[in-house]
Amino acid sequence: MTTPFEDIAGLNKIIHEPARLAIMTALSVAKQADFLYLQSMTGLSKGNLSTHLSKLEDAELVAIHKHFKGKKPVTTASLTEQGREMFNEYWKKLDNLRSQATQWTEKPEM
Repeated sequence: MTTPFEDIAGLNKIIHEPARLAIMTALSVAKQADFLYLQSMTGLSKGNLSTHLSKLEDAELVAIHKHFKGKKPVTTASLTEQGREMFNEYWKKLDNLRSQATQWTEKPEM
């Protein structure tokens, strides 16, 4: 049996990375968000945001939509159904680990 501390290593690493967690969190409360909104919400540079969105898209957690408003290109992102399910599962696991850790009573050997 593993400890809750060991189980942290089993969290979804695609989602758990701080920048991607911020992106997923922002997208979880919106049907979709444009690139500039995500950039302002996460504080990421354009290049970093683009890289992390690509990783989330490759994992099929996020869908990227590109279109034009007049002559101006607009990029939006949204969680896929799989992305929303995996994000919810991520938070359930994290909440469970937090609960287990707060109840942990075994004392370390010294």
